[in-house]
Amino acid sequence: MTSDDLFGAASAADRAEQPASAGHAPLAVRMRPRTLEEVRGQTKVLRPGSPLRRLIEGSGGAAGPLSAIIWGPPGTGKTTLAHLVATASDRRFVELSAVTAGVKDVRSVMEQAGRDRDLYGRQTVLFLDEIHRFTKAQQDALLPGVENRTVILVAATTENPSFSIIAPLLSRSVLVTLESLSDADVADLLQAALDDERGLAGAHTLTDDAREHLVRIAGGDARRALTSLEAGAGVALDAVAPGSDDDGPVAITLAHVEQAVAQAAVRYDRAGDQHYDVASALIKSMRGSDVDAALHYLARMLEAGEDPRFIARRIVISASEDVGMADPTALQTAVAAMHAVAQIGMPEARIILAQAVVHNAMAPKSNAAYLGVNEAIADVRAGRGGAVPAHLRGSGYAGAERLGHGAGYAYAHDAPDGVAQQQYLPDDLDGQVAYYRPTDRGFEERLRARLEWLTGRLGRGRPE
Repeated sequence: MTSDDLFGAASAADRAEQPASAGHAPLAVRMRPRTLEEVRGQTKVLRPGSPLRRLIEGSGGAAGPLSAIIWGPPGTGKTTLAHLVATASDRRFVELSAVTAGVKDVRSVMEQAGRDRDLYGRQTVLFLDEIHRFTKAQQDALLPGVENRTVILVAATTENPSFSIIAPLLSRSVLVTLESLSDADVADLLQAALDDERGLAGAHTLTDDAREHLVRIAGGDARRALTSLEAGAGVALDAVAPGSDDDGPVAITLAHVEQAVAQAAVRYDRAGDQHYDVASALIKSMRGSDVDAALHYLARMLEAGEDPRFIARRIVISASEDVGMADPTALQTAVAAMHAVAQIGMPEARIILAQAVVHNAMAPKSNAAYLGVNEAIADVRAGRGGAVPAHLRGSGYAGAERLGHGAGYAYAHDAPDGVAQQQYLPDDLDGQVAYYRPTDRGFEERLRARLEWLTGRLGRGRPE
């Protein structure tokens, strides 16, 4: 989409002065900030002298204007900031969406941008929304234009750029990380939308409890806050009795907002990094023994439509990694839950998953087994561990006896206590390693005493 397509015959300033009802644009579009002063919540990235502010103000300096990758949650102003960049220094603005655009579209923009630069000395800003949806080949097509500054690329993404954007493109751009709006910023935005001529122009008031509810369900997303406010205003107008002669502002109440917004949208993207963030929070909450937090993140995943089998697999891993032998039954519960979820499905699977989450969160914790195997693997990768002792080698094949394999092996079940004293570790590790170090928590407290006895019975030392 070119600047002509975007702005039509009127400039951005002209459109801003049109009545709020012009074109019946959504409230979130009408309230889009026109200047830096109207942008809410992004004080860090817009501080004086910051790369993004200098880009918006058109002061590239000796190094010239930098391309920018803007990363942040939905509704934090990525598109708004791109538009503000475009208004600086009479730049040409071209907008593409990675959902619909391809390499051909990118190359076409580059060619036109080169002509505009050479003939008219005019810079082109290419705003590429959802750049994380571009393949590596498509992102490669951007490199020459960014490298030669044929275009100033402003790319928006809700995904972690480290995973979704190729390194050469990241190295040629400044990374701008936006944050969700604070509750105070959202409340201020709602009031501005109520009062501003571009918004509801004083035709509505908002009760305190309705305002609190809108702020809460917005979750720091300005677009969601304004969309919910607009929906609530529509319900409030519908509730006005026909023929009413009350000319005062129409109050938007909590009941109106709740009717308009039946359920708060879940801040979770199954295909993106939020998917991993919430899953990580679930694991860490179980590890930290906060059962309420663990159930909260479980609910977020389920309400977002996450595959319950994926959740079950994460719980199984946690049961071994974080609970381990401090409560061996946690793994039994988790594995049983994984199989039950596969057979039952939603919505009943939520009950099974909740039981497994509660078990993991409430159980005593030990990562001793996890640390033990990691240390053993590290030794193996470092080349430690010589030949398997001859008496432990396989002896069930021709020639084994001649090689001395199995000679002198003590069968553990022949010993009175079921423990045969002999060397099991390779020579260079015997008496030198202690991979498993049980804690004093839960069942592992009993295992510590057992391990001390076993070590002595086997006749080998164990480093502290």
